[in-house]
Amino acid sequence: MNYVHLVILVAFLQYMWFGWEVGAMRGKHKVSAPATTGNPEFERMFRVHQNTLEQLVVFVPALMIFASYLDARWAAGIGAVFIVGRTIYRLNYLDNPKGRGLGFGLGFASVAVLVLGGIFGAVRAML
Repeated sequence: MNYVHLVILVAFLQYMWFGWEVGAMRGKHKVSAPATTGNPEFERMFRVHQNTLEQLVVFVPALMIFASYLDARWAAGIGAVFIVGRTIYRLNYLDNPKGRGLGFGLGFASVAVLVLGGIFGAVRAML
């Protein structure tokens, strides 16, 4: 489970970094809190941060459940793909929001595998 815990902590660090970038964009573009609109570059970074939070809500418990019922190393590997996907999502979304598909797809597919694997493992454990 050490690898799983490390992946979760790296995902949290990534999320914190994205939050720091939102703050930096607020300053750069003079978008005062609580505003969430104003400059397109700020808005894109804000959406990267928010979308990452939306994904983390499912990612973290799914990762833990998958690791508990199936395999912690596989869970950590799939979790690492999620983190890479979020990084690609960020890079592409900031450049051109229409280009976010690959990063989003990697992250979403990772979470889907973790959720489905967790369900499979939980059901198998009940039988």
